[in-house]
Amino acid sequence: MGNQHLHMRSERGVVGWPGVALIGAAFAITMLGTTLPTPLYPLYAKAFGFGELVTTVIFAAYAVGVTAALLLFGRWSDQLGRRPMLQAGLALSGLSAIVFLLAGSLGWLFVGRVLSGLSAGIFTGTATATIVDLAPDGGKARASLIAGAVNMGGLGTGPLLAGILSQYAPLPLTLCFVVDLVLVVVAVLGVQTVTDPVRPAGTLRLRPQKIAVPIEMRGVFTRAVIAGFAGFAVMGLFTAVSPAFLGTVLHDTNRALTGAVVISVFLASTIGQSLSSAIGEQRALMVGCAGLIAGMILVGSSLVVRSLAVLIVGAVIAGLGQGMSFRAGLGAVTGASPPDKRGEITSSYFVMLYIGIAIPVIGEGAAASAFGLIAAGVVFAALVAILAAVALLLLVRSGQDRGPGDESAAGFSAG
Repeated sequence: MGNQHLHMRSERGVVGWPGVALIGAAFAITMLGTTLPTPLYPLYAKAFGFGELVTTVIFAAYAVGVTAALLLFGRWSDQLGRRPMLQAGLALSGLSAIVFLLAGSLGWLFVGRVLSGLSAGIFTGTATATIVDLAPDGGKARASLIAGAVNMGGLGTGPLLAGILSQYAPLPLTLCFVVDLVLVVVAVLGVQTVTDPVRPAGTLRLRPQKIAVPIEMRGVFTRAVIAGFAGFAVMGLFTAVSPAFLGTVLHDTNRALTGAVVISVFLASTIGQSLSSAIGEQRALMVGCAGLIAGMILVGSSLVVRSLAVLIVGAVIAGLGQGMSFRAGLGAVTGASPPDKRGEITSSYFVMLYIGIAIPVIGEGAAASAFGLIAAGVVFAALVAILAAVALLLLVRSGQDRGPGDESAAGFSAG
């Protein structure tokens, strides 16, 4: 029992930082595939005849797939091994690309998005745990940073790739998915060469997991989730409705620009994650929440004054805040998790974050249909800023409870 099955197998394969690099590349490729449709939604809307609310529901179908995979399969990699689950995630990613290639009606988009969500749900928790497992001793914190960075980097690269190809290359609704399929094949080969860090358990208990966290780490888990929820709501906003914001409010329909705006958020998030490791988890969560508040104020203002520049500045500041809070929260959660439950607890963390993507974005789509895009966007930005402010107040209170001089990651991770 315990940690007995959680160590490197005797099989030959890539380990250490080269293994981290290969799993990280596969992680980025999988996440890239999940955001490819972002700049294409206006084309699909025109082809299949749907509006902004349906766009957000299509986007949320992805979050449903992610959450289902995390709940159904979140603990499986702890028992079956990491590699089988990673390969299953890549297979679903490739299948999603094929569905989009064949899409001839609205229903195909929902199927493709659910499959994409399932692939991301399997990969997010499993790849994060694998990267931490493969890292050499003393490199776990760096590995956690790498996992978060490739996650966000892949998510941001998808819209830029699809935007450029659909705007300037032939076959605007298909070429990016062909490229994605090629990348998935490369990722499959890469994952196959890496040593699986987990030996399958002797007795398998492949049950759906509960959102259960050991009592000794519930404090750190709760604080990380509140900040992460707000941050992922921001990411959902930009990946679901940025084409509508640019086209309807700012009157610019260039799909490459849409991709550039989206990737600016995710690149800022990656930079924020790097900065967070330099200032400590507790402080990074607090600064990240402040960044989310400031960024959302600017994003809401940009819709009122119809300014692309203000929108981009707000996106970058919000992205920096999201990255800092996400990285700090993920590092705290993985660091406090028992090794034999790391995959399960990491998956639970991401379940809560992906709820933050789905529900607020659907609400924004419904409000946009009822009251208009500008009013809905302003209200959405205000609500996210308020949520980040609540998270910030809770973090300040938790810091006061611990007292001065207890700002270390260890103190934070102790909950």
